[in-house]
Amino acid sequence: MTHARGPLFIAAIATAGLVLSACGSETSGSATPATDSTTPTTSSSAEEPTTESSAAPVAAGGDVTAPGTKLKVGARAVIPVTSGDKSGTIAVTLTAIEAGAKEDLAKFGDKAKNITPFYLRLKVENLSGTDLSYTSVALRGLGEDGKGTGVIISGDTPKCDSTSAPKTFKAAGETYETCTLSGAPDGSKVSGAEYNRSGEYVKSPVTWES
Repeated sequence: MTHARGPLFIAAIATAGLVLSACGSETSGSATPATDSTTPTTSSSAEEPTTESSAAPVAAGGDVTAPGTKLKVGARAVIPVTSGDKSGTIAVTLTAIEAGAKEDLAKFGDKAKNITPFYLRLKVENLSGTDLSYTSVALRGLGEDGKGTGVIISGDTPKCDSTSAPKTFKAAGETYETCTLSGAPDGSKVSGAEYNRSGEYVKSPVTWES
């Protein structure tokens, strides 16, 4: 299985995101601070999800999940995806949110000394039966207030391996599991996640909460 690994990165600002990208190679990097401070700050810029939004177009594999839908951890969202010349429909299930040990962030050095890692466990299923091999999925972690935690952190740890879809991810019913590394300032936690990329989902994300 090919792994889609982005550079190790920590920043004390909020960001958006599920990322779907075609990737067939592996990269590596080092932790990079966004500011001179090692203490993350909470941002209030993230938009609140809403259920008052029209549904996205129906795609192969079934009706897509409407923008603004709120789900519980363990539920799946049906999402149309496009990456380069690949397109189709996937089901994304946030199966668990797990708190990690601070020691798991040792390779990030001092930039992570005030951060607790959290692991977003995902199951991804090919619904459309189209070629979605080597694409990748990641969700954005949310705090207990339903907003971003104020921490951007990406990469892999021994307990959270961000894997891309295998080359066999071309048929309906094919599945794989992956993990998104998230983080929160010490004393707070990641208790939800969101998909807020593309179309109406940008302003009205699909969210999962505990």
